[in-house]
Amino acid sequence: MPLKLAIHGAAGRMGQRVVALAVEGGDFEVAAAIESAGHPKLGQDAGLIAGIGELGVPLAVVGESAADVVIDFSVPNAAIAVLAHCLEYRKPIVIATTGFDPDQRDFIARAARELPIVFAPSMSTAVNLLMKLTEIAGRALRDYPSGVDAEIIERHHRFKEDAPSGTALKFGEIVAQAMGQTEHRHGREGRLGKRTPGEIGYHAVRAGDNPGEHTILFGMLGETIELKVAATSRDCYAQGALLAAKWLANKRAGLYGMGDVLGL
Repeated sequence: MPLKLAIHGAAGRMGQRVVALAVEGGDFEVAAAIESAGHPKLGQDAGLIAGIGELGVPLAVVGESAADVVIDFSVPNAAIAVLAHCLEYRKPIVIATTGFDPDQRDFIARAARELPIVFAPSMSTAVNLLMKLTEIAGRALRDYPSGVDAEIIERHHRFKEDAPSGTALKFGEIVAQAMGQTEHRHGREGRLGKRTPGEIGYHAVRAGDNPGEHTILFGMLGETIELKVAATSRDCYAQGALLAAKWLANKRAGLYGMGDVLGL
């Protein structure tokens, strides 16, 4: 029996791909397509918006109650509002939105006491595998004799609103936990003096329609390691969200990540 999905942000770039890919395989049924009140496409068929033909599912402002699992690709305030509805209807949710402030992240953590939630800075299988490899590299390099300089470079499309990306910040958290850095420096400008050993540098590039690249650089004296992952389309994020939804459907309340979904 297909898993019934409510897709929040269904008219957005990511939401459209989730709708399209959910319909392709036959494992899912799009039960609801949700957008914000006042969206210009409210009432239009979600399938037509996604370019896959009519589904008989109009874009609406509610629909969580009709689903087995909710997938959210939206913006922080809207995601928190949908999470509140999921609490009301006791619906599991995959949160793929990034850019939450500390209070919003705390609300997500509290909600996970009552609901199963997958919350991850990236839904990409390759990105989450690279996170594990970054952890392994960081632990192995922690006591490198001449020291190791860690830098994180991320590239995204011109429309992305938060910087650095949530994924880049997660990579930084992984590196810091493995290696012990305490300073997170966002870009560099001016006469700053030599690089300090306790910092991780972040650099955010915004250009064109890049769906996402992350490079984790470990620089030593005499050698360098670069771990890199690059998306060629947004489908990798949509496929990951669908995988997470299927995995989450029968789980107990708790806050899960893509590492849990992938068994990492």
